[in-house]
Amino acid sequence: MSDGVYLLVVSPHPDDCEFGIAGTAARLAKEGKQVVYVICTNGDKGSDDRTMTPEKLAATREKEELAAAKILGVKETIFLRYPDQQLEDCNEFRMDLCRQIRQYKPYVVATTDPHRKYVWHRDHRICGLVTADAVYPYARNFPAYPQLIKEGLEPHSVREMWFWGSDDVNLKLDISDTIDLKFQALQCHKTQFNFNQQMRDRMLDFARMNAKGESFEYGESFHRVELRP
Repeated sequence: MSDGVYLLVVSPHPDDCEFGIAGTAARLAKEGKQVVYVICTNGDKGSDDRTMTPEKLAATREKEELAAAKILGVKETIFLRYPDQQLEDCNEFRMDLCRQIRQYKPYVVATTDPHRKYVWHRDHRICGLVTADAVYPYARNFPAYPQLIKEGLEPHSVREMWFWGSDDVNLKLDISDTIDLKFQALQCHKTQFNFNQQMRDRMLDFARMNAKGESFEYGESFHRVELRP
């Protein structure tokens, strides 16, 4: 294992990580492993309230995410603040993610699955795709970004990637002891939804489905890729 954090979570928007991996993040944090969040967009278009300004929404969503991360025991939360709905597969974004990977030296990087079929938020597709590219080959390749070397950020080889929202699940993780923390974290995102009993029941059903075939009651599911060191 590297001398960095255990898990680096790259999320398209504030709240996506709570849906996708919060129970696992909380479990790892309780086990003493360090978890870092990277939130790619500012979420400034995540509301149909016409009285809400994009600037106010973005600021509020950062506060919501920080509150959620605190509940989960996340070590640090980084906001890249790209405009919502405008993530692009570009050099700037890829280098920003490489910077975080080289700085925190994670064993695992988790993000959204870019290959989910048919309907999928474009930011989610781009986030997953660029994160995978940042992990391999860019973050581990010395010549890739001389700017990062000048910043003192040496190449780093991630050992695993976990993709949530996948149509091709090969990893199910137990969140039975932390599902309540996941729900508490979701409750922080008040600009996005009302976490009522109906939503709680639906999330419980989904967590049971994610644990199907396993010995535990509630789970989160991923497509896991192991990388050569």
